[in-house]
Amino acid sequence: MDLFDSAATMTPIPVEDGELSFLAQLALPIPNDEVLARLIAETAWRSDVITLWGKRYPQPRLTAWHGEKTYSYSGLTLEPLPFTPLQREILAAVEAATGWRFNSVLLNYYRDGRDSMGMHSDNEPELGPEPAIASLSFGATRTFILQNKLNKLRLQLALSDGSLLLMAGRLQTNWSHGINKSARLLGPRVNLTFRLIE
Repeated sequence: MDLFDSAATMTPIPVEDGELSFLAQLALPIPNDEVLARLIAETAWRSDVITLWGKRYPQPRLTAWHGEKTYSYSGLTLEPLPFTPLQREILAAVEAATGWRFNSVLLNYYRDGRDSMGMHSDNEPELGPEPAIASLSFGATRTFILQNKLNKLRLQLALSDGSLLLMAGRLQTNWSHGINKSARLLGPRVNLTFRLIE
């Protein structure tokens, strides 16, 4: 039995210089909080140090890399762990919902509102010139910020429990994205970003 019902279609979000689409909820035969608990328990989380503009910083969240290919970003080289059975179920559903093929996933574990992701673009060479990246969220809602690199236009999207966001086309070339820290008391969130590594 498929874990996700992928019959719902992605809704395009109009943006200049890129492609963006959103699905508010993937239907689950089990509660989202159970999926969240399993992802937290079944994942070998890492606490890494990244290099930005020549300086080293502790990453403000926990991460894990699973799939078929090695991936490098911000001075890190990640050797993949195999997909877990749960991740394989989720991968199949995400591919069905988006119409894209993926072979790897970066998981991000935001333990509370103090965990964040700085503004960046996923534009590493192994992703290709116009990568499709599917971002699936479980747990606490966090505000996803997109900023156009040329005109500085900003968009904000609430990525809620079970929501799926697809970034494609020239979005990574022309936009940066991130998640700010929050002073509010927030519960845990796990975000899975599926990618195709060439």
